[in-house]
Order: sequence, then structure tokens, then C-alpha cells
Amino acid sequence: ELWLSDGWAVAQSEGWESPLYWWQADGEWQEFTLGGPTTVDPARPVCHVSYYEADAFARWAGARLPTEAEWEVAAPPPSWAEGGDGGNGGPAHAGLRQLDLDVLRPRAADPNRSGPASLLGDVWQWTASDYAAYPGFKPATGAVGEYNGKFMCNQHVLRGGSCVTPPGHIRPTYRNFFPPGSRWPFCGLRLARDS
Repeated sequence: ELWLSDGWAVAQSEGWESPLYWWQADGEWQEFTLGGPTTVDPARPVCHVSYYEADAFARWAGARLPTEAEWEVAAPPPSWAEGGDGGNGGPAHAGLRQLDLDVLRPRAADPNRSGPASLLGDVWQWTASDYAAYPGFKPATGAVGEYNGKFMCNQHVLRGGSCVTPPGHIRPTYRNFFPPGSRWPFCGLRLARDS
């Protein structure tokens, strides 16, 4: 089976047939973006898919979602601090710094780049890992507020940031989490395979 049973139940009850904000018009797939409706560009990463959809697609492709640790090991350090672009266009393309609405959506990967592309700043990428505190984590003595561990229940880790994540947050170590049925965030996927 491709789908997790709870994911299939949600997909059926909510009538999922495509990524959120996609529809067909005159035989072409369209998507609603921050810049308005546009034709789906197959070179851009898919966006607005749930963990369930990402996991089912990975199984269909004979792959899997990476663990959080695998994702972090594969992620390059951002190089834009030294004048590079981090492999994804750098800060100008990693958040809301530009008002060009075409930039505020996932971009196609650079075909000339070696290694994993578009790891940072295009779409949040679902991982196979449940969200939990790092091993050995203890809240600092006297920390203001309460540790949010109770809110992490039934959440999956997303990594990489998205095209609407503030540039100062885009880095390989930045973590996010959402319930597995969430489709509204700028969430996509990355495939992993065992060698």
C-alpha cells in the first residue's frame, strides 16, 4: 500500500485529488500563488502537500522521506554570508525581502549545481521524523515560559524553510513542525533511497 491508513482516510474524507491550491482548467494544471493564478511549472518543486501525500509519493517512487538527521547531513552550509547564494538564490530568494511575487514561490533547481539542490528556502520539506526534543535536551534553568514539548505530539519535522520564511531563519539547523495532514504551509518533499 502506498498510503498510511490514517492519511488515506483524511484524503478520502477531504476529497484530496491534487496539491492544495491546484486545479485543472482547459486541460492544464493551474495553481494559486501569492502572485495570483498561474500554470503549474513542472520544473518547480511541488508545494502544499501534506506529510501523508509526501510519504505516499515517496513509496510510489520506490523511495522514502529522509529522516531529520539525514536531511541535516545532506544540507550544505549557507554560503550567502560569504557572498554566495547557498545554492538556492540566497537571501534575496529566501523569504520576504523582495516584493517580486514570482520570487515568493518555490523556484526550479539550478541544473548546473552539484549535490542536493534547493534544500534551503524554496519549500519546507517533510521528513520521516516525529518532532521531539533533541536527545539530552533540558530547558535552561530560569527559562522564561514553558517548554513546548506538549505541543509537539503527533507532529512531523519539516526542514529547509520556504520562500516565505524570513531570511534570518533560513539555515540547515532550523526546524519546523506541523501535523501530518497540514497542506497550507509551503510544504514539499525530498526523496531518499538506501544504497
